Amino acid sequence: MTRQLHLGLFIYPGGHHIAGWRHPSTPSDGLSGLDYYRTVAQLAERGKFDLFFVGDTLFTREKDGRFFGRQGVSNLDPVSLISVLSSVTEHLGLVATLSTTYHEPYLIASKFATLDHLSGGRAGWNVVTTWEDKAALNFNRDRAMEKTDRYVRGRHFVDACTALWDSWDDAALVRDQADGRFCDPALIASADHVSDSFRVQGPLRQPRPIQGWPVLVQAGGSPPGRAFAAMVAEAIFTAQSRIDDAREFRASTHARMAGHGRRPDEVVIMPGLSPLLGSTEREAFQLQEELGDLVHPEVGVWMLSENLNFPLYDRELGDLLPVEEIRSVRKPTANADTLLQEATRQNLTIEGAARFIARSRAHNSFVGTPEQLADLMQTWLTEGACDGFNIMPPYFPEQLAVFVDHVVPLLQARGIFRKEYEGRTLRENLGLTRPSRRQFQRLLGRMAA
Repeated sequence: MTRQLHLGLFIYPGGHHIAGWRHPSTPSDGLSGLDYYRTVAQLAERGKFDLFFVGDTLFTREKDGRFFGRQGVSNLDPVSLISVLSSVTEHLGLVATLSTTYHEPYLIASKFATLDHLSGGRAGWNVVTTWEDKAALNFNRDRAMEKTDRYVRGRHFVDACTALWDSWDDAALVRDQADGRFCDPALIASADHVSDSFRVQGPLRQPRPIQGWPVLVQAGGSPPGRAFAAMVAEAIFTAQSRIDDAREFRASTHARMAGHGRRPDEVVIMPGLSPLLGSTEREAFQLQEELGDLVHPEVGVWMLSENLNFPLYDRELGDLLPVEEIRSVRKPTANADTLLQEATRQNLTIEGAARFIARSRAHNSFVGTPEQLADLMQTWLTEGACDGFNIMPPYFPEQLAVFVDHVVPLLQARGIFRKEYEGRTLRENLGLTRPSRRQFQRLLGRMAA
C-alpha cells in the first residue's frame, strides 16, 4: 500500500510570515475573534487535514527590552481556543500547547480528558518544556529551570498525566439508570504517582479519555528534546529545510525509539512547511517580494536577533550575517542552526537573513506553484524524510484556501492523501493505536531494567 501523507495546520496570528498580518486579504481586525479561527479550522477540515495545532508563549515577545508594536499579535489561550473549535468541526484533530514547566499534572490531565470527551476523541497535547527566563518572571521565579531538570520534570509530568488518565478503566462507566449505578468504583484506582518532581494521588475526576490518552505531540530539536520525543511523542513537529537532514532526523528518531522498546509506527514525524503559492512561479515570487517589502526593518532585525539570541540592532543591514561570530558566542538552538546553515549556503546579509526568518521562522519555506509543491511533498514522503507536514501558511486564510483547493486535489490524485477521514478520532486518522492502561509506566519499567 502506498504510504499516505498526514497534514497538520499550524495556526499563527495573521500568518507565519512576520508581515502576513499586513497582507490586504488578512482580516487584521479579527485576529482575536472566533470568526477568523472558525473559518481557518473549517477550511482545514474541508482539506481533510489531520489536525489543527495551536502554539503558545508564556510572555510578551520582545528582545533586549525592545517591544515593537509592529507585529500581528493575538496569542489566544490554546485550550480555550480548541475547546470552542471542537463545537464547529467534526473530524479535525485539535492540538494545544501547554508547558510542563509552569503547570501541574492534575490540572493538565483534567483539561485534556475534558477536551477529548467534548471533541469526541480529537484532542492532542503538544508537550513543551519552557526555557525562556522571560517566562519564569511571570511565574514567581527569577530564571528558567536548567535544561536537564526541565526534561526530567517533563518525563515525570507525562508519567503522572498518563497515570491519571488510566485511573479509570474503560469499563468503569456503568450508567445504569434503573439500578442507580453511574460507575463502578472497583474499576477506578488511584494514580499513586511519586517522583522527585511530583506527588499525585488521583484518581482523575473525569472518565478515561475516548482515545485512552490525547495524542502526545513534541517539538523539541535539541539533543535532550529529541531524546524526550523518542520516549514520549506520538507525533513530532520538526524543522528541517533540506531533505537529507529530514531523512537523518526521522531515521535517528526511530533508532532512539527502539532503545525504549517503541516501534517506528508509533510516531508520525511532520516537518514544518511554509508554502507561498501562485498560479505561476512568477506570480509566487512576486508575492514573496511583496511580503518582503511589508517587513518593517525593525521587526526583521528583532525577529532575527530573537531567533539567534544575538543582538544585531546596531549592525548595518547590508553587512553579511556574522555566522562564525554568532557560533563563537553561544551554541545555537536547532532552529537557529538551520538558519545559520542557510545563511552560509546563500551568503546572506543581515537584511537577507531577516527576510528569510520572516518567511517561516527557519522552517522549510517554499515558493512556487501547487504542482511544484505536490512534487516536493511526494518526494519527501517516498524518500523517507517524513510522514507528513505541518503546514504553515504565510498569511491566513487566503493562502490556506489556495493549498486546500489546488494542492490537496493533486495529492489525492496521486494516491498519497486521503479523500475522506478514516475514523472519528485523531488517533485513528494518524494511524496510531489506542494506548493500553499503564502503557507508559511499563515503558518506564523497561527503561529501569
